[in-house]
Amino acid sequence: MKRFIIIVVLLVVVIGGFAAFGAYRANQLRDETLASLQTEIAGRGSLVATVGATGIVRSNQSAILAWDSAGTAGNINVRTGDAVTAGDVLADIQQTTLPQGVILAQADLVSAQNALEDLYKTALQQAQALKAVEDAQQALEDAQNPQLQQALALQAIADALKVVETAERNLQILSTPADQASIDAQKAQVILAADALQRAQDAYDPWANKPDDNLIRANLQARLSAAQQHYDAAVRLLNALLGTGSPVDIAVAQADLATANARLLQAQRDYEEVKDGPSAAQLALLEAQLADAGENLAEIADGPNADEIAAAEARIAAAQATLNSAFIVAPFNGIISEVRVKPGDQVAPGSAAFRLDDLSRLFVEVEVSEVDINRIKVGQAVVLTFDAVLAKEYTGVVTEVALVGTTSQGVVSFNVTVELLDADENVLPGMTAGASLVVSQLEDVLRVPNRAVRVLDGERVVYILREGALLPEPVVVILGPSSDDYSEVVGGDLQVGDVIVLNPPAASFFESAGPPGGP
Repeated sequence: MKRFIIIVVLLVVVIGGFAAFGAYRANQLRDETLASLQTEIAGRGSLVATVGATGIVRSNQSAILAWDSAGTAGNINVRTGDAVTAGDVLADIQQTTLPQGVILAQADLVSAQNALEDLYKTALQQAQALKAVEDAQQALEDAQNPQLQQALALQAIADALKVVETAERNLQILSTPADQASIDAQKAQVILAADALQRAQDAYDPWANKPDDNLIRANLQARLSAAQQHYDAAVRLLNALLGTGSPVDIAVAQADLATANARLLQAQRDYEEVKDGPSAAQLALLEAQLADAGENLAEIADGPNADEIAAAEARIAAAQATLNSAFIVAPFNGIISEVRVKPGDQVAPGSAAFRLDDLSRLFVEVEVSEVDINRIKVGQAVVLTFDAVLAKEYTGVVTEVALVGTTSQGVVSFNVTVELLDADENVLPGMTAGASLVVSQLEDVLRVPNRAVRVLDGERVVYILREGALLPEPVVVILGPSSDDYSEVVGGDLQVGDVIVLNPPAASFFESAGPPGGP
């Protein structure tokens, strides 16, 4: 019996030792885990919520330019990298190798243009016939209203008389000498002007051979020219006062008087013709002329047929299009990004020759999940990165959001177009881009690091260390918008100042770690 009791005591001691050692190891593990925890104080701050996506860079406009006809490539006018303008001829086909229909299109074009021109000539004839009717109608109305014609004729006579009087007065001034006092005064002005001219000439002569750009010579020459003009004017005025106007001036005045008298005579004749009104024969003639003009207008009143004009224009367009098939023309302004043809190549309709890209603007086409598409709006800012351009971010803006999604392998996504605002030579069409679309920017909100969030019993939680507690404690958080690093806390038990555990241990740790000290 005593031996049995000793054995039982020994067993109890051994079992207790093992239990104590297990508790010690558990506490040691717990202490090591707590010492490795990373923490952050919960606080308020700004948060930029983004939606991530990837896409491909494309140019503003792009086209593969192909041949429209068969033959041998002739002139290739551009190389890769050349800038071209809409309408520039990029290449052509040797004329002797073109199909017969293309070669004969030139004759068809000329024929169609001539046909259209003939139709438009009919329109011109119609306009001329209408003008003839209007002129004949006006002439008849004028003849039927003699009082107006007589008044106009009398007015013409009066105007002609005024012109004759003015011409006679001008001739008289040039032919009649003035009084002696005026003549003497003007002679004195001529003498003074001659003296001033001589002094200007004497001052200029020493400088006459100087270079043209010499300032003193230029000033003296200007004074000499002014003195000469003053002298000439004084002499002309003296001659007029003496009644010895220049032969040219007198001849012009006599011609003006003769012309005025001739116009007066014609005005008097015109009045004689209308003073008694038109005769019956004149009225009959005007009526007949109006009738003839009306008949001529009626014959071509309908003008060219609209269908005929449209057909002629269509033939011109068809012939021109056939001729154009021998050339490749730039459809818009851009850069030649690829050349696939060389002179002498045998080409066929549809074979590609060039690629043309408008690089004035670059866009990125990204696909956004249906979960996030309702947060994307036109005008939102975008941050873009490229694998080919390291350590640099570019800015962009959303310009278009697709209204219809596409399904690929059961996943629905929507196409979003982003314009690159600060593109440089490093960004090229076809590159892959990473896009962060800024959907909201919040200030002074309670934030929690994304790496600290866990799911416990179907709820999002973060673990916090309370003062005096031996283990981290989970608290429920309700999250709002999030960025790459943080999420907004819109509900739950987290408070500003709580110590958040960024790398909480696995849940099994909390289940296995008992209170300190063992059983």
